[in-house]
Amino acid sequence: MSLNIERLDRTISGVATFSEAEQEDRAFWHSRTPEERLMYVEWLRQRNWGYDPTTTRLQRVLAVIERTAG
Repeated sequence: MSLNIERLDRTISGVATFSEAEQEDRAFWHSRTPEERLMYVEWLRQRNWGYDPTTTRLQRVLAVIERTAG
C-alpha cells in the first residue's frame, strides 16, 4: 500500500475559523488507516531530516573507560 503524498489535495476547503479547520483536519486523519498515518509521518521525517540509504544503520560508538582501583 502506498500513500501518494505528493498528490495530496492542498486546496482550501472554505472553513471560516481555525477550530473548523482543526475539526476537518482531525476528521481527515481519523479517516486514514494507521499504516497511512505512519507512512505520512515517515514522509515528513525524511523530508525534514533527509534520507540517505547509506546511513540507515545506527552509528556505533566506542568508549574506553578506565576503572579505578578499589
